[in-house]
Amino acid sequence: MPHDPHAEFDHHVLEMIERSPIGAAPSTPAHQESINRLRTSHQIYSDADHKNGYVTARSLSTRPSFVAQNLDQFVEGKIAPESLESNASIFDRYVASLPLTLRAHAETFRARVAGRPAHHRKHGGVIAHDPVHSLLLVPGSGPHPGVTGNYLYGSLLQLTPDSVSSTWSVHLHDSDDGWTVCDLPTLAEAYTKVQELLSLAPFHMSEIESLGFQLK
Repeated sequence: MPHDPHAEFDHHVLEMIERSPIGAAPSTPAHQESINRLRTSHQIYSDADHKNGYVTARSLSTRPSFVAQNLDQFVEGKIAPESLESNASIFDRYVASLPLTLRAHAETFRARVAGRPAHHRKHGGVIAHDPVHSLLLVPGSGPHPGVTGNYLYGSLLQLTPDSVSSTWSVHLHDSDDGWTVCDLPTLAEAYTKVQELLSLAPFHMSEIESLGFQLK
């Protein structure tokens, strides 16, 4: 295997970023060239919590992901959609996992990340359930940094209220207008896609295009 002449220095820069309380690295040309290499190889991302700072993928690998705790039971047909852990509860667990100094800022994203108004539909006098919209948060980044704690957020989304014939979608968003989506024909396949995301996190959105996600 060819020796990478930059490997030792890039490893040093990774350690500097991880030791810095704001994810900083010196602004010398050599350090900035290393930053560019590390960003290109998705070993670091722009830090959502510190302006002009960076966060390493290996440090994010120790952070948990969040989905409904009983999502597997829903997929197996053991519980009704109404029994899924709520998005508010999932968001609460995410906030509780963050350092105390970041929790107030995370709360500013609650409405965007976890909120969704209910729109009930009547068919022949029967109120149909809203399409499933189950929150997920995974460590990572997109074209823009993630939300607080460097998380991408999205959902497992039922595209129509018909539980028998509905197609499904899995999508993720960063803190701005970057998002990626993968549409699936069945709930089982959508759940498998969620499991793949959880196993791969942390990642940059561009890294999951091979899984069928389309970056928007």
